[in-house]
Amino acid sequence: MREKALIYSEGQLGKLDGKVANGLVRHSEKYNIVGVIDSNKAGIDAGEFLDGKKNGIPVFRNIDELIRELNYTPKYFIYGIAPLESFLPVKQREVIISAMKLGMDIINGLPEFFTEDEEFIQKAFEYGVEINDIRKPPPRKGLHNFKGSIFNIKTPVITVFGTDCAVGKRTSAVNLVEALTKKGLNAVFIATGQTGLIQGAKYGIAVDVLSSGFQNGEVENEIMKADAAENPDIIVVEGQGALSHPAFTSSTAIMRGARPQAIILQHPPKRKDRCDFPGIPMPTLQSEIDLIEIISGSKVIAITLNHEDMTDKEIDETVKDYEEKYELPTMDVLKHGCGKIVDRLLQMFPSLLIGKQIA
Repeated sequence: MREKALIYSEGQLGKLDGKVANGLVRHSEKYNIVGVIDSNKAGIDAGEFLDGKKNGIPVFRNIDELIRELNYTPKYFIYGIAPLESFLPVKQREVIISAMKLGMDIINGLPEFFTEDEEFIQKAFEYGVEINDIRKPPPRKGLHNFKGSIFNIKTPVITVFGTDCAVGKRTSAVNLVEALTKKGLNAVFIATGQTGLIQGAKYGIAVDVLSSGFQNGEVENEIMKADAAENPDIIVVEGQGALSHPAFTSSTAIMRGARPQAIILQHPPKRKDRCDFPGIPMPTLQSEIDLIEIISGSKVIAITLNHEDMTDKEIDETVKDYEEKYELPTMDVLKHGCGKIVDRLLQMFPSLLIGKQIA
């Protein structure tokens, strides 16, 4: 059974910095999410707020209200905010300590490691709880250099990249794996960030906290490990940041470590500036496609939309416009599903059909 967990996302549910919480509300294999803490949206259903569909995950004003309403204390407190600044404000530190006092184990996705914080260490010992720093890398001796094994892999490897950070790359990747699985294929997901790992991905590592010398090798190692253990038909790798983004390098490492045979590109048509970097304009979709294809040597085979600030009419018009302009299947995965991508992959890799009863 999945253990019960609450998500702390004060003031950020549905926003860019709430991407950990947003992802867990939509999908969690590891935890049974019983509630979200966000006083600005207390009383609503989190699924209905995010996607217009109730999923039975209520939003509460604070931890006390959650426990009072549910009549029990969840086992886990998940810190569901992913700000650019990685250090906790004092008020949020107090919330985390209060969760420890109530006996909750702490799940932390920040690059600020709670297991290296003297106060948190002392409080965890005092209250008999555990802290799990999801992004804390393995000891250096346990890391992997790039070996070139990825050149010999026979399984198709697909990556989902984006034109910016926090555009829904992981969400599209997870939904694609689910769609491929429903088709009767053995599809494996490789997480490269904290949210995918918290959701319960069996394979993956948080790439952005690794030194550059190990990033490519760790991506390659996770793919090769999954390929050997699962004998998959296809592997889908989550992207990070954007190849053109001046603040992040993870996309380059993922591209080189994964050596994808096909790439899906996620894009928010209404976004004007880079996430968390006002004044730095978004790239054009064509410029990102060109950059990806030049560096990877592979093709972008589909475009997926992030529908932030878009009406349904605008989404439909954009899909039509992009399909005509770029001659690529285009869809909003959360609204249209992944059918177009699945069809394209089956065309590209006919070996996927061999010996399979495709639904």
